Amino acid sequence: MMRSLGLTFLRRRFLPADVVRVLTLLSIPVATIGWGSTSFAVMSLALFGVVLPRMLGLRPAFDLAVCVLVLVAGWSSALEWYTSVFLWDKLIHVVLTGLLAALLAVIAADLRLVPHAPDAGRVSVSLLVFTLGLAIGSVWEMCEWLGHNFVDSKIYVGYDDTIGDLAADGLGGLLVGLVLPWLAAERDVVRPPARSPRG
Repeated sequence: MMRSLGLTFLRRRFLPADVVRVLTLLSIPVATIGWGSTSFAVMSLALFGVVLPRMLGLRPAFDLAVCVLVLVAGWSSALEWYTSVFLWDKLIHVVLTGLLAALLAVIAADLRLVPHAPDAGRVSVSLLVFTLGLAIGSVWEMCEWLGHNFVDSKIYVGYDDTIGDLAADGLGGLLVGLVLPWLAAERDVVRPPARSPRG
């Protein structure tokens, strides 16, 4: 699988999402200079988030949606939109976490841990992505707590915020899970050449 990921990343044609990938890469030094080390960490994580869809050979629309939302989420952190724009935090949790949960479902299917989305029932896929959304949200909330306590006290945490974010994460997973069979179809994966048997 690892060889396939690398080949797919390198050999896929140019995609609109590649523009967003370049913008994300450029955002790392800009955000670091302008907003400090916390923004460096967030933007570095965002870079991983925009590279992964290309490696998986996802449908271009799915790829672009993930990349745009990851970049917007990164800058929303740097610009403090999560605390200054009404319900912005919850909107990003619904949409972005749903898409990231769908990415995890695709990876799990590639690893044969779960059936591929087009082969599984819509309800089963939705419940799987819902669960993955909650899992992603739980890890993120723990990272926010660690960041607040050990990195930067300006990282906002609170009981109501955490529960609301987790509810939004689950909702996003459930909604994106309904369309995952379409999102996960028509992937452009480059397979490594088969090794010839030794004679």
